[in-house]
Formats: sequence, C-alpha cells, structure tokens
Amino acid sequence: MVAFIDRLLNNRRTRRNATIESLDAVSLDLELTGLDEKRDAILSIGAVKMSGGRILLTDTFYRLVNPKVPFRGPSVTIHGITPSDVQASEGIEEVLQELIDFCGDRVIIGHCVEIDLAFLGRETKRLTGRPFRNKSIDTLAVYKWLSDRHYHSDSIPLETNPSLYEIAKHFAIPTSVSHNAIMDAYITAQLFQRFIAALACCGVERIGDLLRIGNQGGAIKSGEFSNF
Repeated sequence: MVAFIDRLLNNRRTRRNATIESLDAVSLDLELTGLDEKRDAILSIGAVKMSGGRILLTDTFYRLVNPKVPFRGPSVTIHGITPSDVQASEGIEEVLQELIDFCGDRVIIGHCVEIDLAFLGRETKRLTGRPFRNKSIDTLAVYKWLSDRHYHSDSIPLETNPSLYEIAKHFAIPTSVSHNAIMDAYITAQLFQRFIAALACCGVERIGDLLRIGNQGGAIKSGEFSNF
C-alpha cells in the first residue's frame, strides 16, 4: 500500500493553466455512520469519473464497507444501510486501495467535500502514514460563488447552506428519496456540469481558477482569475 501511495504522489500535477474542459475529475460521495471523525466510520463509497463536462457513466466505483463499529437509529434512516447489509463486506483496509487506484490523481468533486475528505484522510493516514492528497472542488462553494454574483435570479437562500438535493432540484436534476453514495455522486456530477456552463458565462475557464473558487467560494473576487 505504501509503495502504491508513493507512486500516486509522484504523478503529474494538475495543470492549473489548462482549460476546465481538460479537467480529469472524480465525483465522490461517502455514506457514514455519523459525522464524528474520531468515532464514526465509512459505510459506502460511490464515485464516477468525469472528463471536463462529460460524465463517464461506464467508469464508476461503488463499494459497501464494513465499518467495524456499531451504528443504528438516525444513521440508518438517512442512508438506509443496515448492519446486516455490510456485515459480509470488506473493511476499509481493502476498499481504500481500490478507491485510490480508481481516483488516481484526478480532482475530487463533492458537496461539502471536506467532510468526506476528512474521513478518507484519516484512513489513508492510518493505513499508509501518508495524507490523501488529491485536489478537491466543493460544489457548495462553487454554488455560493455564483450566487454571490447574482448569477441565479431565484437563488436558494444561503443562510442554511443548502443541501445537494436542494440545489439539484433548483437545477431540475432528478433526486431520489433516500441517500445512496453512487446516486449522490452522479447527482453531484450533473450539478458540476451545470456549474461549468455557468462559470464560463462569468469568465472562469481555467482549472486553477476553478480550484480556487471550489475551495474558497465567495472569497474569490472578480478580476482575480489566472493571476498565479
């Protein structure tokens, strides 16, 4: 595993001055036993690759994970995964290497992605001694950036930090009643498609600018593009 991580970290750096159309990305979603990074664990992982604005529907990743910690109640209500569903599944020790192999050095796209990356980072550090170093883009940060610039005339109020499903419905993207990691990854990918077109209308065309917006949201001001 450590040798594999060494090879991954030596891969090419994301070309920040390249256009967004050339971006290689993975839309990622995790289902968790809860949000406590120290106590809770990963239950399932869903991911779908993207090439620029294209969703690669035949290149997906979905695994149930045995969390090896008890979970019940509210957690099961949210994602619908029961202890019996994951009892025979592999642990994160086996699944993590598959995920890292799937993602390669692609940029990770997710909604409130820092939560998922915190859990992946914890497990990667525990199992390999190295951090999970893929660059990332938070769709909530991108949405806020666009909304702060009044791109949407009927924007969702931001005081409550709208969920993935709320924003998806705003863009007429179909959603299901229950959460599922692979379906949520696909919804996130569709949302990112919409954002690419909206960002182009705002003059954002470079990967570096997108990474800045996707990590800082409204902190990026007009006129700051490509100044690095």
